[in-house]
Amino acid sequence: MSLFLFWVFAALMLAFGVGVVLARNPVSSAMCLVMSFLGLACLFFMLDAFFIGIIQVLVYAGAVMVLFLFIIMLLDLKTERARKFNVPAVVGGVAVLLGFVAILFKVLGSNAGFFGQLKPALTGPVTNDVKSVGITLFTQFNLPFQIIGVLLLVATIGVVVLSKKELK
Repeated sequence: MSLFLFWVFAALMLAFGVGVVLARNPVSSAMCLVMSFLGLACLFFMLDAFFIGIIQVLVYAGAVMVLFLFIIMLLDLKTERARKFNVPAVVGGVAVLLGFVAILFKVLGSNAGFFGQLKPALTGPVTNDVKSVGITLFTQFNLPFQIIGVLLLVATIGVVVLSKKELK
């Protein structure tokens, strides 16, 4: 059952990834990207990597997508609608996609096959990775963590100031 769910989430993630590229509306493209990020988080949860899955949801599906949607709001959508369909870019993208799918099937076929075990059983003791990451972050890397927070705050304020339209 878990291998079936793995393939379902992988297929949904791939389908929403194609939706990111093919969607004409930038907001629809961003929402497809959110769904693709959530599918990846589900794959991490299935592999018992809960911390990475939660970070995937919080950082990428949450914070990064808020920034993407903010940028989309700054776009001139009338100009974007007038753009033509770029055939060479589509052909190149399809070629890259087919190459990645071929490599994926080769790797999955050579390691465990399509009906093999999804992940090996845990052999060592289970550790609390969230606690160890938190202790490391707030003891050894406290200053860089705070500097990045201030830098993101200054960048957000700068974007708001630069995007503000002047009244005439």
